[in-house]
Parts: sequence; structure tokens; C-alpha cells
Amino acid sequence: MKQALIIQGGWDGHEPKLTSHRFATMLREEGDWEVRIEDSLTYLEKEEHLASIDLLVMCWTMGKISAEQRENVSKHVGKGMGLAGAHGGMCDAFREDTEWQFMTGGQWVSHPGGDGIHYTVHINHGSSPIIAGLSDFSVSSEQYYLHVDPAIEILATTRFPHDDVPYYHISNKPIDMPVAWTKFWGNGRIFYQSLGHQDRIFDESPMAHKLMKQGLLWAGESKREVERLQLTTERFENDAKMY
Repeated sequence: MKQALIIQGGWDGHEPKLTSHRFATMLREEGDWEVRIEDSLTYLEKEEHLASIDLLVMCWTMGKISAEQRENVSKHVGKGMGLAGAHGGMCDAFREDTEWQFMTGGQWVSHPGGDGIHYTVHINHGSSPIIAGLSDFSVSSEQYYLHVDPAIEILATTRFPHDDVPYYHISNKPIDMPVAWTKFWGNGRIFYQSLGHQDRIFDESPMAHKLMKQGLLWAGESKREVERLQLTTERFENDAKMY
């Protein structure tokens, strides 16, 4: 059985308990996953726990992560543990930790217009097996504006700005903002998508549900792929001060 650890907590407005339960169900219904949900970052300090984990799912908005906790995640993802998350639960976690942002591939900075913005998610066809069976879809939720790593592989985008949502950003040219992406950190697979301000979005949009589930499963195969290819971390190791 593959092992998943979901860490829930942080700002309650993102309904971490509901989304954690949903993501756990997505994995468990595949039949080959054991999922553990914890509500403390102290579990990131336990080397023996992370060493046995195939997939770490973060549902923790804002807050602070210790250097030890983040280093343990970074090291184990580098070895091949998958890392995945949605909305603010991963890319608006630990705003002061730039190494977390470096690893995950982006950081939320705004959602112009607040909640209830109606927008289209455009699928980047052929970009990844994650988007198999998906097509463009519309949602009504927060539309995340993120600062992103140019190294990410973009799976889906949304167009900014909306002319009917006034704010200072509309004086700039239209851009396609990533909604979902993948990234590698060492040997580990990372998946993120910005939908999920409230858990209900996954009921309202079957496409959003499918995108999240297929992203979790893709990231969750990371360690098996590392073992199959007999990869090591030697070429990634560096003692220089990085942050």
C-alpha cells in the first residue's frame, strides 16, 4: 500500500478539514492508498514518518513553518516523496519562507474582486497525463493571481484581467495566469492547482475534482518512479547557503 500524509490547519476560512477529507477520499477510493490526516506541523519534524510517505498533501494556509520542518520536507521531496496541494493550502502557506515558495513553484499575491468571480479555466492540452480527459471549464470562486516560478510546467491557465473587476492591475496587458502546474524538486514530483477557496468547488465542478485527483495520483507515483530508475540525490546536494 502507498502511504499519504495530509497536514491540515492554518486559516479556517479555507476549510482545511473539509478539503483534507475530500483529498483523502480521492486517494482511498483508488484502493491502494493508506491515508493519515494530522493537524500539526510537528509531524514534519519526524524523519521516520516522512521516510515512509509516498505523498505529502498540504492543506495549511498561512502560518509559520520552522527551518527544521521545511528542511525535512525539502529533503524528502528531493529523495522522491511527492508533494501536492490546492489553493492557499500550499501556495499561500508560510508566506515568509522563500525556500517553501522556491520548492512549490509559486505564491499567492491577490484575488482581484474577491470571491464569486466567474472565470474560465483553460486546459493546456498535451502538457501532462494529469489533464487526460479534461476540457475547459468555468467556475465561480476566487481567481488567484500568483507570482510563479518560470520553471513550472503549466497544465491550465485563466485570463487576467477581467474588465468588470476594477483594480490597479487592469492597466497592464492581458496575461494567462497559471491555475495548475507541476514541478520537480530533486527527484520528487510536485503538483499544485489554485482552485479550492471552499470545498464546495469540487462538488460544483467535476472537472476541478478530476484535475485535483489526477494531480494527487501523479505526484503520488513519484517515489515508485525513483525506485524504478534507481535515482539518487547525489547530484543535487550542496552545502552553500541558499537562503
